Amino acid sequence: MSANDRETRSGGMGESGESGEVTGWLSRNSVPLSGGLTAGAPTADLQPLKEVLDGVRIVGLGESTHGTHEFFRLKHRLLEYLVTELGFTTLAMEASASAGPAVDAYVRSGVGDPAQVLTGLGFWTWRTEEVLDMIEWMRAYNDGRPANEQVRFAGIDPQRSGDSLAVLEAFLTSVAPDRLPALHSTLGILANAYPGSRPDPRQGLMHEAEKLLEYVRGYENIPAGAVAVRHARILVRAADLVTRSGQHPDPERTVSAARDRYMAEAVEEILDGDPAAKVVLWGHNSHIAKGRTADDAVPPPLGRHLRERYGDAYYALGLLFGEGSFRAHRIWPGPWSGVGGLTGRIAEGNPIGPAPATTVEAQLATATPADHLLDLRPAGADDAPRAVREWVAAPHTTRSFGALVPRWFYRRDVTPVRLSEEYDGLAYVAVSSDSRPIAPYRPVRP
Repeated sequence: MSANDRETRSGGMGESGESGEVTGWLSRNSVPLSGGLTAGAPTADLQPLKEVLDGVRIVGLGESTHGTHEFFRLKHRLLEYLVTELGFTTLAMEASASAGPAVDAYVRSGVGDPAQVLTGLGFWTWRTEEVLDMIEWMRAYNDGRPANEQVRFAGIDPQRSGDSLAVLEAFLTSVAPDRLPALHSTLGILANAYPGSRPDPRQGLMHEAEKLLEYVRGYENIPAGAVAVRHARILVRAADLVTRSGQHPDPERTVSAARDRYMAEAVEEILDGDPAAKVVLWGHNSHIAKGRTADDAVPPPLGRHLRERYGDAYYALGLLFGEGSFRAHRIWPGPWSGVGGLTGRIAEGNPIGPAPATTVEAQLATATPADHLLDLRPAGADDAPRAVREWVAAPHTTRSFGALVPRWFYRRDVTPVRLSEEYDGLAYVAVSSDSRPIAPYRPVRP
């Protein structure tokens, strides 16, 4: 039987004997989350991470859905461990770079209302009780600590830039009020415009943002000017995303390519600004992955940029689940799908059964049914069993959902994956339940 035949028969795991060898290896090397998923629990079960993450400066915490309660709880628990026991200094989130400073001000100094600054990040996915609990933990941890020992927050996604516009409005009011009309009329749409929503091959909007950046750079030597420069740079990136197209013969020129590159640059700026910084990166699996399994037509993810620059100092941890439900907006299948096809303002719970037998999730569940962590790096080592090395390098499928899912058909969706190319480790949660929106986004029940 050829290697291709074996992969077809058992999802890349080989014949039954080899499959059993892989299952045994997965079982022996899994780290059960005996402390549960809730932050504040004893950390004895997490202690193996000290060796796994030795020398790591950035940990990417992924998620296969943006609406799983258990993912968010586990990320909170891992953040707490990484900060308190491994010295990580910053949470960098797939959220508005413009609104990030407001969250940072709250977690460091208690400025503002936590629910309000969380809502200001502009993503419904993060307006949840779980993320609010995490932000409040960060505030409690920082309270009374000197500034150089506090954990910081950063948004890294250059969209939803209303806070940047407000900063620049205040700055221009004091130094160049004659520039305010142009700021409002030209760049005002960046407060809410989606990436790719105004494709323009000439990128006129970005050029206007670049002109503003060039102007405020003249004031960079004063504190207010330096802040204005940072926000003007966010507007340039946001304008670039808004005016790019989702499709292009050169994948590197698409909006998704630019978005992941900008998010990587934002992480790099944190690390470059402080040699002692260590970053916990929160994003979807598709962003934190260290590479792509798909062909060259798919641009590299955020994690690939970080791997290329930092090597093994970047660790990509993908989060997967077995069955249950998750929140996402349902859209009608068809060419009209997308943001405009949302069925309602409130993301819905989307029930889903056990993963198909050939998926990575099913293989993990067979080996260790309970919630667990798995370091994949030893699977590719020379001393690993041949069947395990072949398994981690072979093509598989996994389930992956974003903020939108096609009504009815999402249950069938699977995504190709070669684990060795995308992740350094996995976290498996047996049961997913819906994330819990905070008011006023919680549905009113009769």
